[in-house]
Amino acid sequence: MPRINLLPWREAERKQRRQEFGVGAVGALVFAGAIAFAVNLQMSSAISSQNERNQYLKDETAKLDKQIAEILALDQEKQRLVARMQVIEQLESSRAEVVHLFDQIAKTLPDGVYLTSITQNNRKIQLKGVAQSSSRVSNYMRNLDGSDWLADPALDILETKGSGDSGSDFTLNASQESPNLKASADAAEPAPRAGARGGR
Repeated sequence: MPRINLLPWREAERKQRRQEFGVGAVGALVFAGAIAFAVNLQMSSAISSQNERNQYLKDETAKLDKQIAEILALDQEKQRLVARMQVIEQLESSRAEVVHLFDQIAKTLPDGVYLTSITQNNRKIQLKGVAQSSSRVSNYMRNLDGSDWLADPALDILETKGSGDSGSDFTLNASQESPNLKASADAAEPAPRAGARGGR
């Protein structure tokens, strides 16, 4: 029976299989590399897009911070202007009150009484003077109490200089009043409530 040598055929088949396996492995590697490249490219694009959005947000935040700083600066300037206006209004009001105050001090001064000193500390007024008699000092206190610009007169010192018509030294304390403020306070007070009804 003739013999057939199958070794060359088997060797060729193994060689072909190795080649096919190598080609498949290379193809798989190429495919995997392509997928990895595509994923990396997509991730890089997403990261770049996110970085652009982050930069946009940073720029917008910086603009908002600048606008907020400008608004705060304007608000501070407004507060300074309002404070200056209030000071000016207070000075104008104080100037008018001083004029009325001295006018009232002069008008309430009775005959036989003259002042030697006027001292003001906030709303407190101290009046020093000389009167021909203690009754004239009392008359002066009544006049002060009836004034719209002075209130609560109180005698602090009354010293008689001696016998005769030398008169008496006196010191009075009073409070400065403002008719406008008093009228506003009276208007702000609630009206008195009516009396409670009797039992049923």
